[in-house]
Amino acid sequence: MNIPADLKYTKEHEWIRLEGEIATVGITDFAQKELGDIVYVEVDTLDQTLDKDEVFGTVEAVKTVSDLFLPLAGEIVEFNEELESNPEAVNGDPYGQGWMIKIRVSDVADFDSLLSAEDYKNLVGA
Repeated sequence: MNIPADLKYTKEHEWIRLEGEIATVGITDFAQKELGDIVYVEVDTLDQTLDKDEVFGTVEAVKTVSDLFLPLAGEIVEFNEELESNPEAVNGDPYGQGWMIKIRVSDVADFDSLLSAEDYKNLVGA
């Protein structure tokens, strides 16, 4: 299981990469394996400002639909439009081509409260 050390994680299985005040968010390798073949990613919150842990979209796999939770409060400034025609990128490259959204973080200090790679490994038993 791939859990990059340079990212932060949530208990809901999202990963976060912070660059300045912009955070890139996706689901983890563990989450995509649990979901199975992803067939659709929906994010209808573009240009909205949401609180931490609010639902920002859904990911649909062959057998289930799961909510996506915002790991940090902020404004959703970009959606990975590649996922509209290629949702399976989340399965193939969850930390690269399969990223989902970018948010302008309200308070970058909140980033430190997220799980480290080591904490996330302990959470999923890796």
